[in-house]
Amino acid sequence: MNIKCMIVDDEHLARTLLEEYVKKLPHLELVATCKNPLEAMEVLQREAVDLMFLDIQMPELTGVEFLKSMAVKPAVIFTTAYSEYALEGYQLDVIDYLVKPFPFERFLKAVNKASELIRLRKLDEEPKPAQVMDEHIVVHADRKIYKIKLNEIKYIEGLKEYVSYFTEEKRIIALESLKRLEEILPADRFMRVHRSYIVPFGRVKIMEGNQLEIGGKMIPVGRSYREEVLKRVFGE
Repeated sequence: MNIKCMIVDDEHLARTLLEEYVKKLPHLELVATCKNPLEAMEVLQREAVDLMFLDIQMPELTGVEFLKSMAVKPAVIFTTAYSEYALEGYQLDVIDYLVKPFPFERFLKAVNKASELIRLRKLDEEPKPAQVMDEHIVVHADRKIYKIKLNEIKYIEGLKEYVSYFTEEKRIIALESLKRLEEILPADRFMRVHRSYIVPFGRVKIMEGNQLEIGGKMIPVGRSYREEVLKRVFGE
């Protein structure tokens, strides 16, 4: 799957480095390199873009302001020298946040994350929500329908607008809301323990600090969930 991407950065050296990184990945097609959001707007009027590498601190219009102004947003990876914008980037639902200077390995990690989400978006243009039926949950993903036994779910991880179902055999990624799953899964068997995780009670054996161990995986427990976890899982 080819991914059309563009670079928006007012620094020449930053644009050059990103262009070099993009050229190393054959599935990335560089549509345009822009010095500011105004140039980028012109490109977006005539060209569809899947992924945007967007600097934050730019004159006239910041990357954050530009992103907020867009009615239809591509997947976005922020590139900036200012780490204090990370929280705002998360709130704007960007894919990743690269702090300059960043090596190719870190760039690749962000692109892989973006590629997976873009692929899922294209496959799930008309997503169907999961349904719980008796001892199963029916999940639509990758143009397939999965029937997952509830007792085979190790944990569920949220990834922005997607969730990953982890079972003994596989990982299934689907367009779904973790909040909605929290509402439809049996409350006597599953609970939210973190803003990004739902776990089944029966698989929790150990709690160490603010983490639960499930099948060798350490699951973080959010501060606001800790008291409820202790009460419902360990009876304390």
